[in-house]
Amino acid sequence: MSRFANERRMTKTSPAEFIRQVRAEVARVTWPTRKETAVTTAMVFVMVFAAALFFFLVDQVLAWGVRLVLGIGA
Repeated sequence: MSRFANERRMTKTSPAEFIRQVRAEVARVTWPTRKETAVTTAMVFVMVFAAALFFFLVDQVLAWGVRLVLGIGA
């Protein structure tokens, strides 16, 4: 059976029913606390800084290696 045949069989939901379903689903969500959000945000910034430092150092080593091999800037 095609995908379009399945879509035709689905019942239509009224806008009001859709809003009720969305509200019921949002009520089931476990929202993070302010502290959890702050800690997670701080960890993201730490990891971004660590990744930036890592890639900077790798770039510097590779640039040094290329200059060494090609004899540029000696």
